[in-house]
Amino acid sequence: MTTLIHTLADHSDDVNYCAFSSSCLATCSLDKTIRVYSLNNFTELPYSPLKGHTYAVHCCCFSPSGHVLASCSTDGTTMVWDTRNGRMLAVLEQPSGSPVRVCRFSPESTYLVSGAADGSVVLWNMQSLKLYRSGNVKDGSLVACAFSPNGNFFVTGSSCGDLTFWDDKMRCLYNEKAHDLGVTCCDISSQPISDGEHGFRYFQMASSGQDNQIKLWLILFADFLGVELKYKCTLNGHSAPVLACAFSYDGQMLVSGSVDKCVIIYETSTGNTLHTLSQHTRYVTTCAFAPYSPLLATGSMDKTVNIWQFDLKQPCAGNTVENESKVAVEVWSEDDVSAWLCAQDLADFVGLFKMNNIDGKELLNLTKESLTNELKIESLGLRSKVLQKIEDLRMTMISVSVTIPDEFLCPITRELMKDPVIAADGYSYEKEAMENWISTRRRSSPMTNLPLPSLMLTPNRTLKMAINRWLETQQKYS
Repeated sequence: MTTLIHTLADHSDDVNYCAFSSSCLATCSLDKTIRVYSLNNFTELPYSPLKGHTYAVHCCCFSPSGHVLASCSTDGTTMVWDTRNGRMLAVLEQPSGSPVRVCRFSPESTYLVSGAADGSVVLWNMQSLKLYRSGNVKDGSLVACAFSPNGNFFVTGSSCGDLTFWDDKMRCLYNEKAHDLGVTCCDISSQPISDGEHGFRYFQMASSGQDNQIKLWLILFADFLGVELKYKCTLNGHSAPVLACAFSYDGQMLVSGSVDKCVIIYETSTGNTLHTLSQHTRYVTTCAFAPYSPLLATGSMDKTVNIWQFDLKQPCAGNTVENESKVAVEVWSEDDVSAWLCAQDLADFVGLFKMNNIDGKELLNLTKESLTNELKIESLGLRSKVLQKIEDLRMTMISVSVTIPDEFLCPITRELMKDPVIAADGYSYEKEAMENWISTRRRSSPMTNLPLPSLMLTPNRTLKMAINRWLETQQKYS
């Protein structure tokens, strides 16, 4: 069952795109703005809307950490924003000045791709915020992009109907004529599937087009082979061009939006239609699943974004790692842990974890010492990355299964505070978020917008103790 739980109607023109992070939803529009909402109550963050583009904003996307947001526009730029305070970090100008139609972060935030109406593709280095590589598709406007889960390859879709595969050096590896009348969108699932024949691990890709169709493909990414693409099937159901498609985080569901004003949710293993949603009154231009909660967002030319909640008991959502309660994580099998590792871009550890029989309970109990001494992970950086992902999993299990008391949430980020401080306005904030707020030379209160008489931040130890006690209680009973 899928239920409409909220409608956002803040944009004054067509909604072009929507994207989730673990805690926020971003939307962008022909009205030149990007709006950012908290997933806790769907209220706008204090710095929203983001303004800077001089023409329509076509696409927006979060970095994997959720700390950075990119947006691209007809004005020929891709803008990079700090989601913790709304500060603009960079304006990346397409070398040709052509309208930028799509932007995507690589899985490790190393690169950002921007694709433009003249067919130009630019790979930006996110550390230096400088152009790293550039190229061009042979025909048409570039309108779609998706990265492979390991970040070594990405695919672009063009208005002439081609899907083009590139490596991280911007070398063109493969080209496929996919949709006769033009590609509109593409997405790659982060979860691998086996072909059952040779033991190869394939990833599913979906592409949608002006031909009213959604096609599913199987992709084998291998450094020694490059890219191998296999056509799987065509999903029917729409009666007009399909403008958007997106996988759920577990890859078991695919959602699409169309000129026919309908949203269709499919089960990818069978191709069966699970739900058809028809609340929008004009073309559906965008759709996206949330990574850590059973939410779906759909945006339309009717200027609204609908938020849907779906039943986790559906066959295609049952194995979503991020949606399980902590109790369920504790009973994960070794295969469940392997699937989680792949989803977190830690596929290189699958063999090691299997060799050490790491199941869900063992996963939650891993420490810095056990990673070093028992699993023999020598790299400090890799150990830190694994531990951070496990900690994020623990926090997610708490945050998606219970309602966090509002007083424990930072007013700026709307996330659970780890290091709360009291500002001169009397409100408590996450220390890093408030320091970022102040560093942008804003001397006003995020809550009242009145001038701050002082920039001093005082640790709120009482609140920190209360949050820690609450967390311990949730971990004990969840």
